Amino acid sequence: MSRIGNRVIQVPADVTVTVSPENYVVVKGPKGQLEFQFNQSISIKMEENEIKVARPNEELFSKKIHGTSRAILQNMVTGVKDGFKKQLEIRGVGYRAQLQGDTVVLNMGFSHPVELKIPTGVTVTIPRNTEITIEGADKQVVGEFAAKIRSIRKPEPYLGKGIRYVGEYVPRKAGKTAK
Repeated sequence: MSRIGNRVIQVPADVTVTVSPENYVVVKGPKGQLEFQFNQSISIKMEENEIKVARPNEELFSKKIHGTSRAILQNMVTGVKDGFKKQLEIRGVGYRAQLQGDTVVLNMGFSHPVELKIPTGVTVTIPRNTEITIEGADKQVVGEFAAKIRSIRKPEPYLGKGIRYVGEYVPRKAGKTAK
């Protein structure tokens, strides 16, 4: 039995949710608008300021998609209301980031700077050249772009250089010792 799928989603006053008969859901709020096509086997009911997600039977696929659908819907409501935010920090001598128009330019010790185009619906700010803040309404897009930036130079265990999430623990290894 899905515990997540059985929870009721509370819709804030400044968020509107529209559910079509084909399970196409549109969520509008102060941070933007998100749309998603849910599986046809799941039923999504909107009652006043609550959303209930139900499954038709006890098959394994129905159980899996039930909790997943509810979590996606909750993230849509939270995203248009408050938004999602990921913060990255860059550690290493000469490593830095800068914003040029709609691209993030990273100097990470390669022979060339790495340029990444910012996806639509995502806002990137660089308060200092070693900090990157990624914000947006869609949790998946924000997390995916943050992971893409981090994958350019993952933190290495010996000196700790690279790109990491703020607050991420990187286990350190001892280097060689001269005897």
